[in-house]
Amino acid sequence: MSVERGYLFAFEGIDGAGKSSCLKTLGDRLTSLRYPVVLLREPTNGIYGKKIREILVQGREGISPEEELSLFINDRKENVERNISPALKDNKIVLIDRYYYSTAAYQGALGLDPKKICLDNEKFAPRPDRVFLFKAPVTLCLERIGKNRSEGADAFEKQDYLSKVQSVFDQFTGDHFRRIDSSLPFEEVIAKLIEELKEFFPNLNGS
Repeated sequence: MSVERGYLFAFEGIDGAGKSSCLKTLGDRLTSLRYPVVLLREPTNGIYGKKIREILVQGREGISPEEELSLFINDRKENVERNISPALKDNKIVLIDRYYYSTAAYQGALGLDPKKICLDNEKFAPRPDRVFLFKAPVTLCLERIGKNRSEGADAFEKQDYLSKVQSVFDQFTGDHFRRIDSSLPFEEVIAKLIEELKEFFPNLNGS
């Protein structure tokens, strides 16, 4: 099923909030209706994304917030150039697991300016049609991480830090944001997301 233009939907929230599972489910739903869907995530598997993933495993020792931010920016520039912009130009629906709002929230929790980070990213990164901000209690998110990931939490997933990250996410405002209570049962969350997406794709349903 064709669409009249490309669409970009960002799934944001702290680790364990459930955004990744919801993105995959919605991607499958759209694909089953023959919509042209592209699923992306950040950090990517590119050269800068791999460096970020090394930090996730090894920790932040010796890496300043500014250096870390630079890695995210360069990774995103590659992603925009190679994946996001071409997909939008080809009238595809892009669902992305983390985008520059995550960078603003996670680096903002380290003391950098979230608004400036967003503004700097918007100089090269397309603004999403919708940003779904997933929110659940930090303790629940950490519990989910413990249950669903054999290696446990990474360097970004400490309770005090995630609480600070969540407070930055809470500050984002704008008509393209939709806040999703992801402490609800999974099917209820999916139903809410489907209702939101019906504004763009009216034949999308919950069946």
